Amino acid sequence: MRDDAGLTVVIAEDGVLLREGLSGLLARFGHRVAASVGDAESLMAAVAEHAPDIVVTDVRMPPGFAEEGLRAAVALRAANPRLAVLVLSQYVEQTYASELLDSGDGTGVGYLLKDRVGDVEEFVDALRTVAGGGTVVDPEVVRQLLRRRRDPLSRLSPREREVLALMAEGRSNAAIARALVVSEAAVGKHIGNILTKLDLPPAQDDHRRVLAVVTYLRG
Repeated sequence: MRDDAGLTVVIAEDGVLLREGLSGLLARFGHRVAASVGDAESLMAAVAEHAPDIVVTDVRMPPGFAEEGLRAAVALRAANPRLAVLVLSQYVEQTYASELLDSGDGTGVGYLLKDRVGDVEEFVDALRTVAGGGTVVDPEVVRQLLRRRRDPLSRLSPREREVLALMAEGRSNAAIARALVVSEAAVGKHIGNILTKLDLPPAQDDHRRVLAVVTYLRG
């Protein structure tokens, strides 16, 4: 933190109204918004330029509107574990959420759901807590992450489950591609995603495929 006068904050949110609203809100509580940006690339640049006390970021941002904001937050924490990050999102992006919450020994990090923030002062208190090295996580985020860890198959998309089911039948990539009417390259990409999401350690591909199938059969 800079001092008692307030925090220096960088905001990353693609929604203009929410971005401006957050900027005004934080200014009203005595914090300085050094930058307010709408995409992950600009977030990285703003942090490099302003060295903020804390980053407040959404998960989905241009260009792909996937998890660009959260991936940027993970990268920022990897480069500087002492950088405080508060994710303010509409949903839980489970893979990168776990990685973010595990970063920097789990200190100076938060994950709140927009629809469940019911009090302005509580949000500002959460901001200060995270900036001070604390951890603030919405109970719903905790619930979803715990469920994900209990059931690793819940991480898979419907298409990835289809691919894994066909793998369990002993089909080759070519046979899976024919069954799903997709290219072998697409099948290979799905299998790579499956192995990553199931947290299977790097090893020979055939061995990892067997472990993936065992996980599927246990489910």
